[in-house]
Amino acid sequence: MDGTDTTDFTTASDNPHLSRPPVLHGAPLAEAGLVVYAVHGRGQGPAFMVEQADRVGLPGVAWVAPRAAADTWYPQSFLAPPAENQPHLDHALDAVRTHLADLVRLGRAPREVVLFGFSQGACLLAEYLLRDQPACASAFLHTGGYLGPGARPSSAAPGGALSGTEIVLLCAEEDEFVPLVRVEKTAGTLAALGARIELTTYDDPLHHLNEDSVVRLRRMLRSRLLERTEQ
Repeated sequence: MDGTDTTDFTTASDNPHLSRPPVLHGAPLAEAGLVVYAVHGRGQGPAFMVEQADRVGLPGVAWVAPRAAADTWYPQSFLAPPAENQPHLDHALDAVRTHLADLVRLGRAPREVVLFGFSQGACLLAEYLLRDQPACASAFLHTGGYLGPGARPSSAAPGGALSGTEIVLLCAEEDEFVPLVRVEKTAGTLAALGARIELTTYDDPLHHLNEDSVVRLRRMLRSRLLERTEQ
């Protein structure tokens, strides 16, 4: 991608999702006005998120796309009890935390990073947002929700930084894998933590990012870039 060496990112033999560094794409990481941490879905890989980056086609954005071991962040449905997805789920959450800490170490503040996930990647990021309530520029969660079979209580974590954070959620009205009701509950739980929520639903049976989704993602990133230039 640029002058950034992928060896600058942490790898770890005891976490299969950290066995290889993320794929870097787009603007040079040190020069970009914004960074997108883009998490792929089940059965995909970083190449899928690179394809979405090219569809967005927005200059000045660095894309960081982690890779799940065997292209899967956790083995069971996201609606299964979390214990049934262990230790893979903890490994996946640790990979997210590690990569975002790497970005800070490489000079990118949390408020310069947009979290973007599709399908299983959106579920993973929704879970991360609820557990850690991290500072970030915004989040774009397409076709995903928090993990587990039931409702999740919302409670502010010490130092939680979701208040005022823009979080966009999108889902088909009848998706094959992700029930809309779970996306709606995820939106409500994040809103209870102070996030600014935008929820969009589609009459679209395909499990994909349609053109309107790409337009909305481009609009979000362009807005964050404009804010950065005005600071």
